[in-house]
Amino acid sequence: MKTAREMLLEKGNEIIAVSPDATLYDAIQVMIDHNIGAVLIKDGEKITGIWTERDLVRNSVQAGFNPKTAKIGDYMVTNLKKTSGDTTCMAMMDKFLGMRLRHLLVEEQGKITGLISIGDVIKGSLMEKTAELEALNKMVKWDYYENWRWKRKD
Repeated sequence: MKTAREMLLEKGNEIIAVSPDATLYDAIQVMIDHNIGAVLIKDGEKITGIWTERDLVRNSVQAGFNPKTAKIGDYMVTNLKKTSGDTTCMAMMDKFLGMRLRHLLVEEQGKITGLISIGDVIKGSLMEKTAELEALNKMVKWDYYENWRWKRKD
């Protein structure tokens, strides 16, 4: 079963981050440029928060909300959810569903090594199941079963 570490090796572990002083508009532009649904907030070398598409929806209904002037540091989520590099796809899926999350930071030896989304886990799980099915199909000799099923006599 794939682990968070293996998934990061496949997809890349570049950490896309903005400063807490960046405007929400700037953060949205970074998300568009990288085709991602979340951006991390990094103060110096430390990751201090995350801001997602969901947060944009929640924030946009607040009175006086202006993404061109609002600082992301005022709107970021600081309760960061983490997982280890050894966590399996299924264990991450349990975390996503149980905590109603879409993103998990991957931490190894106290250092953040990447960000995994629920989409990454679904893709990894589907690829794994597809490989298993292909392997099983190679083991089965379909000619035998087809002939047996139709009771063919040659």
